[in-house]
Amino acid sequence: MSRGMEGIPGLPSLDRVALLLSRFPGVGRKSAQRMVHHLLRQGRGEIDTLVSALATMGERVRSCRICFNLAEEELCWVCNNPTRDGKVVCVVEESGDLMAIERAGIFQGVYHVLGGHLSPLEGLGPEELHVQALEVRLDRGEIDELILATNPTVAGEATAHYIAHLAQSRGVRLTRLAYGLPMGGELEYLDESTVYQALAWRREY
Repeated sequence: MSRGMEGIPGLPSLDRVALLLSRFPGVGRKSAQRMVHHLLRQGRGEIDTLVSALATMGERVRSCRICFNLAEEELCWVCNNPTRDGKVVCVVEESGDLMAIERAGIFQGVYHVLGGHLSPLEGLGPEELHVQALEVRLDRGEIDELILATNPTVAGEATAHYIAHLAQSRGVRLTRLAYGLPMGGELEYLDESTVYQALAWRREY
């Protein structure tokens, strides 16, 4: 049992499930225990349905052959869509970032999912990411624009710089997602980094 995870007295099987659930991002100890109790209230049928769904997901979900997005076939739903513009490629760290962009409903290009970011301290270099596959796509000469959409963190910026060098050396147009003021935000409550990005990426009005 991990430190800080209180057990459920006399019920080690519940305790184990709660511990596993608490490892999910954004799920704390109490939330995990509430999930466990909710499942038990739903009955055995609901638990069996969840177990079956998880098993099916584990068997079917794979990486897209082209962009490394999550897929259940050889190609993901983006790469398999003939209406998408394959000459405009948006580079993201994870599939969750891809979905965030898709929810905006404006991007009609395709993607390349790196599978993380560069981080020497974590032992994550270009070899641990899908960088070589991106170089192959660039070398084919089929990409007109590469959009850098890595996260606005130190690691994300380092990754963006590395990818930018690869693109520039091949003469590919390079753009970066703009960062700055959130809609509805007030200047006095924003951190220095957000204000800096807003000024650095300002545009004509």
